[in-house]
Amino acid sequence: MNEVTNIDGKIIPVKQEVLTLANAISLSRALIAVPILMLHHASGKEANWLIVALIGYAFISDYLDGYVARKMNQVTEFGKVVDPLADKVCAMILFFYAVFIGIIPLFFFVIMVARDLLILTGSLMIKKKRGKYAMSVMSGKVAVNVLAVYWIFAFFFPEREQTIEFLMWLSLVLMFYSLGSYVHRYILIQKKGAEYN
Repeated sequence: MNEVTNIDGKIIPVKQEVLTLANAISLSRALIAVPILMLHHASGKEANWLIVALIGYAFISDYLDGYVARKMNQVTEFGKVVDPLADKVCAMILFFYAVFIGIIPLFFFVIMVARDLLILTGSLMIKKKRGKYAMSVMSGKVAVNVLAVYWIFAFFFPEREQTIEFLMWLSLVLMFYSLGSYVHRYILIQKKGAEYN
């Protein structure tokens, strides 16, 4: 008899609940981009302490929702979807605005959207075949955080051109690396029948 190992390294109980504190934190991150952009536009495209505070919250919430979910035993199927989706929605809005005002190149945004659509498609195919979603991979979280740093530098420090260009290329490398991790995980789950959380 073949033993099937869990590719997440450990088995985490996953609940079917929706209304949890962890999920509320994730959802709030998805919505935070809108007030950031409204405040930026209203202030004549100048940064202020409230914009910085909201961006800080977006960063913290990306770790806080996972911490709360594990600590309070609130890991849910809905949370496995809403956590990475919140990252993507927030990033899409902020990066689209950055392209619109001309501080981030369009090609970068197109690559980012295409990558996210590929990952989303794979996730939906896993759900269809196996009946549950797979959790995010760590390299994806790292890529999101470097993307955030890139956006912050492009947004607040446009004079730091070399740093911005370095962060752009680093973001691209990490996006492709994490895409490879998701493809590898997809193959393990779909083709090899690996167990996962």
